[in-house]
Amino acid sequence: MDMQPTNLEPQAIAEFLTRHPNFFNDFPTLLADLHIPHPHGTHAVSMSERQLIAMRDKVRMLENKLAELIQFGEENDGISEKLHALTLALLAARAPADVVAALTLHLREGFAVPHHALRAWDLTVDAVAGLTDAVTQSARDSVSAMTHPVCGALAVSEASEWFGEVSPHLRAFACIPLRPAAGAAPVGLLVLASEEPKRFYAGMGTLYLDRLGQLIGAALVRMQA
Repeated sequence: MDMQPTNLEPQAIAEFLTRHPNFFNDFPTLLADLHIPHPHGTHAVSMSERQLIAMRDKVRMLENKLAELIQFGEENDGISEKLHALTLALLAARAPADVVAALTLHLREGFAVPHHALRAWDLTVDAVAGLTDAVTQSARDSVSAMTHPVCGALAVSEASEWFGEVSPHLRAFACIPLRPAAGAAPVGLLVLASEEPKRFYAGMGTLYLDRLGQLIGAALVRMQA
């Protein structure tokens, strides 16, 4: 038979009560007689009241967590719908210029991205202003080294020149390698930019940015002569 602990350290008492779940059944008056500080005030309450307060706090925490998860789910549904609309537009594209036009429209009106720049290389496609402009080998190597989109500061310094006169005002970037499939070598780079410092930030989720890069990369590869 277990003996009551002689060590009155808090951890020992907690372990004893955990091992003896029927303790308060054997001593029911303790629940009413014991008084402990109120967690949100200065007066004392009985242990049963304290348990009720703890349960209410836990319910509130779970309700807040559920509301947060629902919000995230609704936001993800919205992003999925916008990405689906862009996918349909890319499927309908017949030339690289159509890809550029579809991307510009959907980034601006669907995703509310104020600025973007797009470059592609190592593709035998019709020349399109901006898209097929020369990109240095150094920049290409930087893109090849990216395992996923990089958000926050501009990861490819050369890309700053692609935004023209608005470049000095841009504060946040998302550099997205254009890979026609997961793990494939990049065939270009898409850079999203904003004047708002927190629009794109280090540590933000990149799942949809990855998919966006693969969609555009696959669309361009499909159009090779």
